[in-house]
Amino acid sequence: MPARTAPARVPALASPAGSLPDHVRRRLKDLERDGLTEKECVKEKLNLLHEFLQTEIKSQLCDLETKLHKEELSEEGYLAKVKTLLNKDLCLENGTLSLTQKANGCPANGSRPTWKAEMADSNRSPRSRPKPRGPRRSKSDSETMIEASSSSVATRRTTRQTTITSHFKGPAKRKPKEDSEKGNANESAAEERDQDKKRRVAGTESRASRAGESVEKPERVRPGTQLCQEEQGEQEDDRRPRRQTRELASRRKSREDPDREARPGTHLDVDDDDEKDKRSSRPRSQPRDLATKRRPKEEVEQITPEPPEGKDEDEREEKRRKTTRKKPEPLSIPVQSRVERKASQGKASAIPKLNPPQCPECGQYLDDPDLKYQQHPVDAVDEPQMLTNEALSVFDSNSSWFETYDSSPMHKFTFFSVYCSRGHLCPVDTGLIEKNVELYFSGVAKAIHEENPSVEGGVNGKNLGPINQWWISGFDGGEKALIGFSTAFAEYFLMEPSPEYAPIFGLMQEKIYISKIVVEFLQSNPDAVYEDLINKIETTVPPSAINVNRFTEDSLLRHAQFVVSQVESYDDAKDDDETPIFLSPCMRSLIHLAGVSLGQRRATRRTVINSAKVKRKGPTKATTTKLVYQIFDTFFSEQIEKDDKEDKENTMKRRRCGVCEVCQQPECGKCKACKDMVKFGGTGRSKQACLKRRCPNLAVKEADEDEEADDDIPELPSPKKLHQGKKKKQNKDRISWLGEPVKIEENRTYYWKVSIDEETLEVGDCVSVIPDDPSKPLYLARVTALWEDKNGQMFHAHWFCAGTDTVLGATSDPLELFLVGECENMQLSYIHSKVKVIYRGPSPNWAMEGGMDPEAMLPGAEDGKTYFYQFWYSQDYARFESPPKTQPAEDNKHKFCLSCIRLAELRQKEMPKVLEQLEEVDGRVYCSSITKNGVVYRLGDSVYLPPEAFTFNIKMASPMKRSKRDPVNENPVPRDTYRKYSDYIKGSNLDAPEPYRIGRIKEIYCGKKKGGKVNEADIKIRLYKFYRPENTHKSIQATYHADINLLYWSDEEAVVDFSDVQGRCTVEYGEDLLESIQDYSQGGPDRFYFLEAYNSKTKSFEDPPNHARSPGNKGKGKGKGKGKGKPQVSEPKEPEAAIKLPKLRTLDVFSGCGGLTEGFHQAGISETLWAIEMWEPAAQAFRLNNPGTTVFTEDCNVLLKLVMAGEVTNSLGQRLPQKGDVEMLCGGPPCQGFSGMNRFNSRTYSKFKNSLVVSFLSYCDYYRPRFFLLENVRNFVSFRRSMVLKLTLRCLVRMGYQCTFGVLQAGQYGVAQTRRRAIILAAAPGEKLPLFPEPLHVFAPRACQLSVVVDDKKFVSNITRLSSGPFRTITMRDTMSDLPEIQNGASAPEISYKWRATVLVPEAAARVALPAHPQGPYPQVHERAGGCRMRHIPLSPGSDWRDLPNIQVRLRDGVITNKLRYTFHDTKNGCSSTGALRGVCSCAEGKTCDPASRQFNTLIPWCLPHTGNRHNHWAGLYGRLEWDGFFSTTVTNPEPMGKQGRVLHPEQHRVVSVRECARSQGFPDTYRLFGNILDRHRQVGNAVPPPLAKAIGLEIKLCLLASAQESASAAVKGKEETTTED
Repeated sequence: MPARTAPARVPALASPAGSLPDHVRRRLKDLERDGLTEKECVKEKLNLLHEFLQTEIKSQLCDLETKLHKEELSEEGYLAKVKTLLNKDLCLENGTLSLTQKANGCPANGSRPTWKAEMADSNRSPRSRPKPRGPRRSKSDSETMIEASSSSVATRRTTRQTTITSHFKGPAKRKPKEDSEKGNANESAAEERDQDKKRRVAGTESRASRAGESVEKPERVRPGTQLCQEEQGEQEDDRRPRRQTRELASRRKSREDPDREARPGTHLDVDDDDEKDKRSSRPRSQPRDLATKRRPKEEVEQITPEPPEGKDEDEREEKRRKTTRKKPEPLSIPVQSRVERKASQGKASAIPKLNPPQCPECGQYLDDPDLKYQQHPVDAVDEPQMLTNEALSVFDSNSSWFETYDSSPMHKFTFFSVYCSRGHLCPVDTGLIEKNVELYFSGVAKAIHEENPSVEGGVNGKNLGPINQWWISGFDGGEKALIGFSTAFAEYFLMEPSPEYAPIFGLMQEKIYISKIVVEFLQSNPDAVYEDLINKIETTVPPSAINVNRFTEDSLLRHAQFVVSQVESYDDAKDDDETPIFLSPCMRSLIHLAGVSLGQRRATRRTVINSAKVKRKGPTKATTTKLVYQIFDTFFSEQIEKDDKEDKENTMKRRRCGVCEVCQQPECGKCKACKDMVKFGGTGRSKQACLKRRCPNLAVKEADEDEEADDDIPELPSPKKLHQGKKKKQNKDRISWLGEPVKIEENRTYYWKVSIDEETLEVGDCVSVIPDDPSKPLYLARVTALWEDKNGQMFHAHWFCAGTDTVLGATSDPLELFLVGECENMQLSYIHSKVKVIYRGPSPNWAMEGGMDPEAMLPGAEDGKTYFYQFWYSQDYARFESPPKTQPAEDNKHKFCLSCIRLAELRQKEMPKVLEQLEEVDGRVYCSSITKNGVVYRLGDSVYLPPEAFTFNIKMASPMKRSKRDPVNENPVPRDTYRKYSDYIKGSNLDAPEPYRIGRIKEIYCGKKKGGKVNEADIKIRLYKFYRPENTHKSIQATYHADINLLYWSDEEAVVDFSDVQGRCTVEYGEDLLESIQDYSQGGPDRFYFLEAYNSKTKSFEDPPNHARSPGNKGKGKGKGKGKGKPQVSEPKEPEAAIKLPKLRTLDVFSGCGGLTEGFHQAGISETLWAIEMWEPAAQAFRLNNPGTTVFTEDCNVLLKLVMAGEVTNSLGQRLPQKGDVEMLCGGPPCQGFSGMNRFNSRTYSKFKNSLVVSFLSYCDYYRPRFFLLENVRNFVSFRRSMVLKLTLRCLVRMGYQCTFGVLQAGQYGVAQTRRRAIILAAAPGEKLPLFPEPLHVFAPRACQLSVVVDDKKFVSNITRLSSGPFRTITMRDTMSDLPEIQNGASAPEISYKWRATVLVPEAAARVALPAHPQGPYPQVHERAGGCRMRHIPLSPGSDWRDLPNIQVRLRDGVITNKLRYTFHDTKNGCSSTGALRGVCSCAEGKTCDPASRQFNTLIPWCLPHTGNRHNHWAGLYGRLEWDGFFSTTVTNPEPMGKQGRVLHPEQHRVVSVRECARSQGFPDTYRLFGNILDRHRQVGNAVPPPLAKAIGLEIKLCLLASAQESASAAVKGKEETTTED
């Protein structure tokens, strides 16, 4: 038996005196003493009051209505009297209630029409009821239904107390399992809370007008709509008594609900003139709270949860609760009040707040001011009676065959509204039907052939349904979707909604049209990213049939579930070999961001978007040279077949998540995969899963994994010394030396030949050695020496490396070997056999052999003992280089080993040496010059030192560490700041290392060894310290507008070890320069200057002393003359002056707007004569900045085909580059075509064969340039199995190119952004392969993970500056602090601004004028909710969406946002300190997502807290950049909710502009872009940062200089030899 609770408060009707009769009061009190439960007590009281309610209220309202019709009472007076009557307080001892307030929005009787009730009683639901044979019904049946319906109406019209009874009983409903799992213990208490909440929402005027309407037209009152229909009596002239009504309502509410506290959703009160007009024009079915307060009139307004003017009333209510509560209340009410009181007092509470009331049917919040109720048309009839109307018949009743018509009748339906059983207007597309919630609709039915959507000629219908399914049958004229409902009786095509239902139906039309946009967009753009999709949505003009001004990102997120389901439906019709378009990058981002559930059932609705399937417009079939084609189609056929087999074996395991409905459904038995299964009569060979059961969740997961960067590089062993494992000793008994010893050295007797088992072996031959592990391949080595000593008969092995042991892996030629820097002494008995290894050098005419049939690398090598090699392979850096040309001396041929020589040279180079000694004083040897790593250091030179080498007298200002975050106070304004569990902020420079210390050498000295020799291992340097601006007392603020090349002289000295020296630089006094400071700084690397000296004791800046200004001051040593101390080895200025380097003729493929070309031009190494770019805006931008370049806007495959066919010009008459014209080839081929492939199987392999990477390699093979550069995203080197990288390198090696690869961080080369890029460099035979440039700037260590793992081997580049660099990092302040302020949405093409000094534009470099500041941010995207969110993002570093306040805000267009409701317990994040819930969806509790939980038009986007727990809390979205930080990777369209969400200006409420993005990429202000703002953003985002390209170009320049010097030296040597001979 249920627990007994206190009797519930029951409505009582006031008599004319304002109270119930005494006998009624006494009987009510007796019921409370009878010991009944609350539910029983309520029922008995209602029965008691039944007769009284009928006689009192009905008679008085009818009298008023009669007087109104007889014009005895004006309409204004009639409304006033009705309001007075209905606002009388009905006093009972335990509180008061107003009669006309509707409980929980439930209908007056809480029941369906009688004919539906009969079906329920007979256990036959409307859905299971058999369809009628035709629209006609027998007269008896129809009359019975009509009579039952009218009887029901009459009862509801006269018995109002049943509005509460409906909470306790009613016909059975179809509800989801989730609802049935809820406990029923507090059912009555929960229903009463819903009722109380409804009273607060429904306004007094609405009740008055609804009552008047019910009297005037009682026949229109329908089930569940009694009180709502009465709202139609409200007129425009009812404004005068509003103030009185508002005061009465306020007093009434305080009496009837003494436990009322400030609740969510009730603090927004508006009553200004504009709002009055809006209320008057609002659909009358919408309840309004007339006891509201005024809103301020500002255009954009933040409305606080508790207005100050409401405090007095709250205090009075609090006192009233403490003094007037006499009887125990239901259990749930005091719990809620206690929690709320604790929350208001700021005390922590572990009890979560109760959820706001929701409709138990449709799930809508009952306190939502936008909640609407249904209104039936006049004289509307039920569905069976409506269908028998002759106006709907399209056939003659005399037709003999009509009765055999067995399908459901079809009709048009207009002026419709859809509602739940409790009368709430609700959408049909939010999953309610799928949850078996009964939805009904009313409106006007018309014949199927009718085209006019007006109500004329139609039949008014009500309570049609319940709806069994809704469906879409395509588009009418390409704009308006054809939508329909199916009931148990008929099918209806929807035409026009009713005015009340139009906003709800408009959202449905909007989502359908957006789905059409997305599907059509993905058909032609399968590789689009999320920002591209947003741009498409926002730039599409909505059709006139949809009452929407424009589509926004919020629109897409709102309808994401439906959109994705439509894309999935489109994919169902794809071919088996096609990649699903729902796996495109933009769709995967949308799925993650909006929390879309994949694999859900879609059988309950027929949704078909008739979008013609178009053939995707992709690149043409790749034009390849024969060499490239041969590699892909010959060498890898076996590997592909092997991978295919593995794929098929693992398909069943890989393609199941086991959770979604797709995985759980059975095989269809009809698709191609099922037909091959054994159980369906197939062979079972394919082992493919049913096409209908291919899990979408796993497919998305695998696609995401392929695009994830390998940021966490595991600690792996170095690939060095691959051949020094255990070897297996052979049984070689017959080993004998042949010939006389060649030489005897160091107890070794060297020989030239040896006989092993009758096989002659001599120095220079190659042998095989068997490893101890038989599974490993043979070790191969060259014999470089033969000798005998105490260890026996020995040989020296210089090892070869097999291709499988290189980065090429299985893609290598099995016959190709590579020389490595490894050698070993071994006994001759380990030799297995003699092999033949041939060196295949490049042919003399190598450059002109491109595109021809490749010759066999090793003809006739079928014996298994013949191999070839071309390159020397560096195992640490994965560099393939030409073997050294070192030749042995005549006396060294018997033991000449290239590996030993190379290792000795490296050791010798690294060892410090004293070059010139000066004097010896007190045991110290003073020197004038020393050397290390090939660099000479002299007195007066300036050097780099690590930051820890010395300190300054001024206490260093450590990076400003942010204070530990205080606990978040969620009481005043709820926020999601608690999600910031980490203090790390992406884009912050707090952990960036310090740049090098810089000093000028004053003395060089070292000690002596015991033998009197100089101890070169202990060289010391005394130097003068240079201060950087941030090292002075001004700290970091001194760098804000200071040149990064600026230093300050100091007389402070320090002594450091020579081993700490990191390199040499040049520091000059600014006034001694013969050129401008800007020209000097840009004239070469590692250049600094100073203008003042810094005195740390006085903290002042002074003129530098004379010895600082004179570079000839050499300290203790004797000077060699002014200027002799300048660098000679590291700076190639003097050789450059002697050797004039011609610029390389360059072809830039996939050039974009020209970032790569711009960097090469700044380095002075190239002259770009040709460029290929298909995208017209980028091609135009390239032309604007490179007017002398021929820019082709054609497909690169078409152009290459023309050239290979011998054409000289293209169809436009542009001259094509011919073989031998191109000296450098550079470009960044797009790789979207294979970026998402999970495995390299036959289908994805075929796609790769036709990718632009293959086309680019064919360009290289045909033109055979001197230098080749491929730039791409960092993941290019780590796509699954690194297959793309391997194939690219394999092609280059086969062509004969020296090549290497690496990952560079653009932020280390002078741009304020993190941008890691994969770079592949190649050099033709005879050229020097460039090194990767050393970093110039320090950068955040987290963004500098540049190692690459390939086949479990870790590779690094040649970079040595790993912990510091010459310059500090470039910040946002350096990049754009001088640009003018612009507003969000600004679209002016140019903005004039005054020049200010910055790091990039130093003050000393005077400039006459700068170009205007082009382009504000995207002008359309962020005008509504997005722009409002930006204004509420704090300006503090690291702020993002998690700092948004959960408040209501008035937007510029007058729309008021909703507060985000947290109504679910978040099992991961718990509750707040006040006990408030933190979940916004049932998935936070571990359940499946509920579509009805979605919320829209909120300041905090609902999708972010919804999916935040599984996506790192979406850190950075709507993120604000930091002045002292850096950009995330500059993208093609800065979107606050895009891939790089941290795109808000540090101080202005907008996204970054085009010029700011261009500066972040390192483009000069003079660089011109072309097209609209989005085009320019895309040009900048796709470009290679020019500073990075410049750094690479300077390395290529060093190689050209080295080659030129060698050629010059060889020429001089040859000339000398000729002279000597003469």
